[in-house]
Amino acid sequence: MVKLPRILVAAPASGHGKTTLATGLMAALARRGLAVSGHKVGPDYIDPGYHALATGRPGRNLDPHLVGESLVVPLLQHGSRGADVAVVEGAMGLFDGQIGGAGFASTAHIATLTRTPVVLVVDISHASRSIGAVVHGMRTFQPGLTIAGVVLNKAGSPRHAAEAATAVEAMGVPVLGILHRDDHVSAPSRHLGLVPAAERAQAAAALESLAERVAEHVDLDAVLELADGAPDLDAQPWNPAAHVRPATNDSPVVAVAAGRVFTFRYAETTELLEAAGCTIATFDPAHDPHLPPGTRGLYLGGGFPEVHAAALSANTSLRADLREAVLDGVPTVAECAGLLYLCRSVDGHPMVGALDAEAVLTPRLTLAYRRPVLGPDQLLGEAGTSTTAHEFHRTTVTPVHGERPVWSVDGMPAGFGGPTLSASYLHVHWAGHPDQAQRFADAVHAGSAHQRAPGPPPSLSVTPVLDVALTDPLRHHGDVEAGDGLLDFAVNVSHLPRPGWLEDALHAGVAASTRYPDASEAHEAVARRHGRDRTDVLLTAGAAEAFVLVARARPWRHPVVVHPQFTEPDVALRAAGHEVGHVLCRPEDGFTLDPALVPDDADLVVVGNPTNPTGRLHSADVLRSLMRPGRVVVVDEAFMDFVPGESETLTSEHSPGLVVIRSLTKLWSMPGIRAGYVVGDPAVVAELSAQQPPWSVGGPALAAVVAASGPDALAEQAQRARRAVRERRILVDGLAELGVEVTGSAAPFVLARLGRGTHAWLRTVGIAVRRADTFPGLDGTWARLAVREPTATRQLLTTLRSKDTWS
Repeated sequence: MVKLPRILVAAPASGHGKTTLATGLMAALARRGLAVSGHKVGPDYIDPGYHALATGRPGRNLDPHLVGESLVVPLLQHGSRGADVAVVEGAMGLFDGQIGGAGFASTAHIATLTRTPVVLVVDISHASRSIGAVVHGMRTFQPGLTIAGVVLNKAGSPRHAAEAATAVEAMGVPVLGILHRDDHVSAPSRHLGLVPAAERAQAAAALESLAERVAEHVDLDAVLELADGAPDLDAQPWNPAAHVRPATNDSPVVAVAAGRVFTFRYAETTELLEAAGCTIATFDPAHDPHLPPGTRGLYLGGGFPEVHAAALSANTSLRADLREAVLDGVPTVAECAGLLYLCRSVDGHPMVGALDAEAVLTPRLTLAYRRPVLGPDQLLGEAGTSTTAHEFHRTTVTPVHGERPVWSVDGMPAGFGGPTLSASYLHVHWAGHPDQAQRFADAVHAGSAHQRAPGPPPSLSVTPVLDVALTDPLRHHGDVEAGDGLLDFAVNVSHLPRPGWLEDALHAGVAASTRYPDASEAHEAVARRHGRDRTDVLLTAGAAEAFVLVARARPWRHPVVVHPQFTEPDVALRAAGHEVGHVLCRPEDGFTLDPALVPDDADLVVVGNPTNPTGRLHSADVLRSLMRPGRVVVVDEAFMDFVPGESETLTSEHSPGLVVIRSLTKLWSMPGIRAGYVVGDPAVVAELSAQQPPWSVGGPALAAVVAASGPDALAEQAQRARRAVRERRILVDGLAELGVEVTGSAAPFVLARLGRGTHAWLRTVGIAVRRADTFPGLDGTWARLAVREPTATRQLLTTLRSKDTWS
C-alpha cells in the first residue's frame, strides 16, 4: 500500500472554473514549499501546460480510454513520485465521459478508480440558494463517490456568497473557499480551448496573481487535510523501463518538436523513448534554424500550427531540413499538428512539404475518442493491430490519406504511413500502447546504425540546404547543397581552372564595361561556329533566361516538358501563367524518350540533350521526329559541349520551329558569368528577342562567348570532353562494384540509385550530392553525382563502401 495525499477538482459542467481553481491550488501549495504533482482527466492538450508552470513538474494525463483502467493508478503514482500532494483537474462535468459509455473516462470514473476525494468548484454567478440543490444532486448521483468539499466561484457580493454557502453546507458539504469575480485571472480562449501557457508572455505573472488569490480565499489547510485523508493506493507505479528496451547500445537522437507551436505531448512518450535507449532533443520549429545535431528520429506532436503558420513558414531552413529528413527515411511520427506541419501548406502558408496534401482551418470542431486499426504493415506496427486514440482539431487535410494510410478509422482510411512514417490526426498515448513506442525506437536505432559511418566528426561544419528549393521543389538547384567543408559532388560545373585565354577575355570584358555592351561580335562568333546566319542567333544571360523568353513568347495552349529534366523550363512557364504538361521517361527504359508519348496537340516541347539529371543522350533522329507544323521544339544542350564531337547536336539543324539552347557556364567553370545563347528557326528566335530587355547580357559574358567560340576554345573543349569521359568511367565503374544502379550518362554527372537516406547521410560525413527527388519522375532513392577528379571520386566511393559495412 502506498500513501499519496491527493484531491480531484471537478465541476457540474465546463466553464465553472476547474482550471482556475486547480492551477491556483497547485501554485499556492507549491509556494508553501510543497512538491506538487499536477494531473488532468482526459486527453486535454492545454491544461497540463498550466499545471507544469504552476508546479515545476510535467503535467500528466489520466485517461482510461487511452491507456486502460488498469494503468490509471500506476500512472498517477508514477507522475507523483517524490510529490507531497497530487492535484487532479477534472474534465467537463463531473459525470461526463465517452458518449454512450455510461460515464466511462469521466472525471467521476477517475475519482472512483483512484479513490480520490473530490473538491467541487461551482459557478454561482447566476444562482444563490439553488447551488445547494446542485451540490446535493452531484453528491448523491453516483454512490461511492466522495465530494469532500466545495469552492464557490464568481460570487457577486458577500451577501450573495453567504446565501449560496449556507445552502451548500446544509447539504453536509463544507465550503472550502469563495472566489469573487476577477477577470484578471481568467485565461483567454482559442478555437481549441484555452491559450497554451507557453504562448502567454505574462503567464508566470498571471499565475503568481492567481496563487495569491487562491491562498487568500481558499482554506489550504483544509484542502491538505482532505488530501491527506485519501485512502492508500494498492498498486505499483508505472515504470517505462518495464515496457520497452533499447535495441542497440547506441543513444540515437530523437528530435521532438516543442516551443510555442507544439505544446502538447504526453510526458510518458519521451520517457518511453528514453527507456528504449533514445536521446531526446527538443527543437522549436518557429525559431530553431536546423534540426538538433545527429537527429535520427522525429516526433512531431500536438499544437497549433494553423495559429502560428506565418512563423513556421518563415523558418525556411528548418522546413528544408525536415523535408529532407522525412523524404530520406528518418523515422517520423507526426500527430495532428505534426501532420499539418508536414503538409505542403496550412491555410496557404508553405509548410514542410513532405506530404502531398494541403491543410485548411474550418469552422467545424472534430472532437472524439477513436478505436483505429493499423493499415498495411508500417512504422508503428503490423496490419490489423487495434489501438485507442483521440482526435481534437478544427482543420481538414486534403487528401485525408496517402497511398499507404496509416489507420483505418470506422472503416475509412486515414493518415499517411509507410515503413518510416506515421502521420495522422490521431493522438495515441504510448503508455497504453508501448509496442508502438518500441517499434518507433527500434526503427530509430536501426536507422542510426545504418547511417553511421567513420569519417569527419559530428561537429563538422556544413552549410544547410536552403529551403527555397524545398518549398518549391522545381526551384531547387544543386548549388544550395554544396558548402564550406563539403566535398562537392552536387554542383555540375567543372572544377577545372579556367584557361588563360578565357581569363584574359573576362578581364577585357570587365574593362570594357564602362560603356553599354555591344553583342554584335558575339552574335557573329556564334553564327560562325555553328554555320548559321546572324538572324538565327540570340545571346542570352545563360540558359535560364532563354527559358523565360520561350515561356513569354506565345500564349502556349499545351506546353510539354520531357522529364526528368532541368526544372527551369517548368518554373518559367508557370511564372508566365501556363499550365505545364509532363512526359515522363522511365528508369526501367534507361530514360529513353518515346516520341509517341508526346501529345499530338502539344504546341511547345522542351527536352534536354544530354538531359539533366539522367545524362541521357537522345538521338538526333528521335528529336527530329518531334517536329511538326505549328509546334516549337526546344532542345536544351547545356551539356552538349561535354560530349566528344558533340554527336547528336542540332545546333546546325535548319528546321521550322526548332531552337537549341546552349550554356557556356558548365564546361568553362563560370556559373557567375551568365553566358549562353539560342540558335535555330529565325522566326522563333525573333519572337524570343522581342521579349528580351535591352543589354540583357553583360560585357564580360559577351567577351566570354566570343572567346569560347574561337579555335583555341574548340581545341580545349575537345580535351575537356575526353577527360570528362575518362573521369565519368572511374565513377561509374566504382559505383557498379558497390552494386549501385547507375544510368548511362553522356554528361558530366551520373544519376545513381543510392537508396533513401544516403543523400542525407553523405552530408553528415562531409560529402554533398544533388538530391534527385525534386525532379519530376524521380524519388528519394536517386541522387545526381557530378563527375570529379579521380582523387575526389575515390573518396566518395570509399565513403559509400564504409556505409555498406554498417548496414
